[in-house]
Amino acid sequence: MNEHQCLPARECAGTIGAIVEELCGLRDLGAIDEIVVVDAASHDGTATVAERAGARVLQEAELTPELGPVLGKGDAMWRALPALASELICFLDADTDAFQGHFATGLLGPLVCERDVSFVKAFYERPLVHGGVSVPAGGGRVNHLLARPALALFYPDLSAVRQPLAGEVAASRALLEQLPFTTGYGIEIGMLIDVYRRVGLDPIAQVDLGEHRNRSQPLPALAPMATTVLATIARRMCDEGRLHGMPDLAPVERPAHATAALA
Repeated sequence: MNEHQCLPARECAGTIGAIVEELCGLRDLGAIDEIVVVDAASHDGTATVAERAGARVLQEAELTPELGPVLGKGDAMWRALPALASELICFLDADTDAFQGHFATGLLGPLVCERDVSFVKAFYERPLVHGGVSVPAGGGRVNHLLARPALALFYPDLSAVRQPLAGEVAASRALLEQLPFTTGYGIEIGMLIDVYRRVGLDPIAQVDLGEHRNRSQPLPALAPMATTVLATIARRMCDEGRLHGMPDLAPVERPAHATAALA
């Protein structure tokens, strides 16, 4: 069974090399098949570092360029999907500090071992580092203050998902090709709800990856993220007839590859 690791990356030269090297060790052992970094024209040499470490590097702007500028992480993932020729696909964050191989194998495990699982979401402890001080479980503020309460209210079956905004997910290619991809910050919450609406709760698994450390956004920068997450939920409620009036701030949605007309 072929397995691809895909890492959307923007200005991640400080972390991407160690991540790719760790994944290359798994590739050498036969645990995964290919490592693809989708670079957002980073100015810090992310692409060069990733390629030297052993990854295949794609520039997001060169993927389906007729659609114009790439609209953030979700759009980069959608554009990269046709280039990931594997049955199982694992998306990982490219800015993770102290990355460990179990981030990849842990996500892929349920897909390989459990016949009925088709989508796997990570959860973890995420410390908040500020001024040199680390606050255990202080990170993931939008996750705790907006995403989880909103799911509990509007999609209660998903209230047990610990990290709905986690960027680490794995899924079967067949499922991913049936999903629209929300651009920008809406990708994680949109994908989770869309998976639930398409296949239900039982094929969704969660895995505990331990501790996850990456860059924390300053508090003022979280408002656009929170707005996009809420607008993405509102769009789906509009689609279901439970809310009327599409929010103006809802991000662009890319159609499912199974029905999209692609070049």
